[in-house]
Amino acid sequence: MPALTVSGMSCQHCVSAVTKALESIEGISDVSVDLLSGKVEWKEATPVPQDVIESAITGIGFEVKK
Repeated sequence: MPALTVSGMSCQHCVSAVTKALESIEGISDVSVDLLSGKVEWKEATPVPQDVIESAITGIGFEVKK
C-alpha cells in the first residue's frame, strides 16, 4: 500500500478532510489515516503520480513530510 506522512492534523475533522481529498482522486480507495502518527495509506487501482496526491493534501492546508 502506498503511504506518506502528513503534518498539521489535530482532530477527526482533519482526518476526514484528508480522507475525502484522497478519495476524490480517481483510482484511489480504502484511505486510512492515523491521526497520532500522521501516516496516510491508500490503495490504487492504477498508479497515481505522487505530485497529484501531495497537491490534494497541501490544497486543503496540510503539509506532506518528506
